[in-house]
Amino acid sequence: MARKRISVTSESNTGRNQKFHDNYNGNDMTRAQFVKEIEQGNYDNYHVRNINGVKTPVSNPDGSDKNNLD
Repeated sequence: MARKRISVTSESNTGRNQKFHDNYNGNDMTRAQFVKEIEQGNYDNYHVRNINGVKTPVSNPDGSDKNNLD
């Protein structure tokens, strides 16, 4: 089984994903950094949603669990 590209490494007390780890290149990112990378087109399987006024990275709805953020 292929490893997931992105892992969540920290959540807020409300459950919002705060920190992320790219398992392919070893980069650690904050939510804001990951949002910027997605907006620059560096992560094809993810997009940004505005949730309660906060830009939030989410995986694309595609029927695959390999890119889910958990």
